[in-house]
Amino acid sequence: MLSFCTSSVWKAVLLLILQTTGCWHAETTCKTRRCLAEMLIKRGYSSQPQSENCSLVIEVPFLEYQTLSVDTKELMLISQIRADLMWMDEELAWNRSDYPFDKVTLPVKNVWTPEILVTNGISTTMKHSSSDLLLLQNGTVMHSVIINAEVNCEINLFNFPFAGDSCPVAIQTWNDDGCGTKLNFHSRLKMVDGSHGDWQTDDISLLQQGDRDDRYYIMVQLSVKYLNPFITLMLPSILLVLADVVSFALPLGGGERCSFKVTLVLSFTMFLIILNNELPGDSTCGPIIRTHFCICLVLLVLSMLVSMVLTGFANNGSLIFSCWPKKDSRQENTGNKAETEDEEVKADISVIKLNASEGDSGMLKPLVDFVEELKAQKAESEQYQKIAEKADKIFFWFYLFFGTTYFIAMFCVITLYKCTVNHFEFWY
Repeated sequence: MLSFCTSSVWKAVLLLILQTTGCWHAETTCKTRRCLAEMLIKRGYSSQPQSENCSLVIEVPFLEYQTLSVDTKELMLISQIRADLMWMDEELAWNRSDYPFDKVTLPVKNVWTPEILVTNGISTTMKHSSSDLLLLQNGTVMHSVIINAEVNCEINLFNFPFAGDSCPVAIQTWNDDGCGTKLNFHSRLKMVDGSHGDWQTDDISLLQQGDRDDRYYIMVQLSVKYLNPFITLMLPSILLVLADVVSFALPLGGGERCSFKVTLVLSFTMFLIILNNELPGDSTCGPIIRTHFCICLVLLVLSMLVSMVLTGFANNGSLIFSCWPKKDSRQENTGNKAETEDEEVKADISVIKLNASEGDSGMLKPLVDFVEELKAQKAESEQYQKIAEKADKIFFWFYLFFGTTYFIAMFCVITLYKCTVNHFEFWY
């Protein structure tokens, strides 16, 4: 009995020594999934997998695109892309006889991952969708990344607010002299939440430029939701010009019309100042709406000036603005004639004594001349008024015809004319 206890003690001591020294592997090797992950992490492969041809193919089985916003002032497209990536790293494979698992998760920071860029992006930021990635038994790595990019896209804004254009978002990885990585895209492409602000993403498609396997891009079809820009930009200009046309119903004299037209010009000027920061930016195909606002302002100012000139002509018959009143030659001649007659009358009084009838007729003559002078001035003023009103009607019909023709022509140009922009200048 004592010998059996002694042998058991020696066996326990021997087992403890073997476990402490690491010489006993058969029963102490860890077979869990976490131990597998720790074993792969300790390999420390932080560089790109190297093949015989110095390149690695990155499979992209799925792409998800989203337009975050469109900056019409700076001509930039802000977009977000989520990409599922898959590549082979045989040095991360394991033997199923040692670890009976098909897959394991590893921290992203301990495994090499490819970097994806946007070629025509002003700034590109790639972040991992998760802090872990999935590794299969044969060394296949599966991961997902999110790319935020500000794309320098010279959007065709000529037809704004009825504008629509295509903007490419070019995707690439690092590749130099045959070494690096290559992307192999599959056909799965999805668009999410295509409406942001005044812009609508109508469609997206994954295309390749020519036969170049390193030039893939997502062609984004964009269009403006014209209702809000039309109400805030186009409609006020149309209404102001329409109010200016209707203002011809006001009488030419009195100054009411001129005051109203001055108010319209000042209102339109303030309208342009307020919307200056809201107007789209300039480019190769700059927005024609800027020219439209300029023509509307010219029409309003021209109408105001014509009304002021015709009002002045109706009052005094003069088309020239002067600080001195216009002299009336008829009145001056009448005054000289009256003074001469008074001198003659005074001379005659000292010599000849007039009877009562002759005295009355001499006193009434200046009054008759004065009344006739008023009639002549009134007739002349009415003649000026008729000429001014006739010219005003002619200008009104000309203004109405030209304004209507202009708005129809401008609407046709904005909706029908197409301006072309080369969106692929970044590739040379």
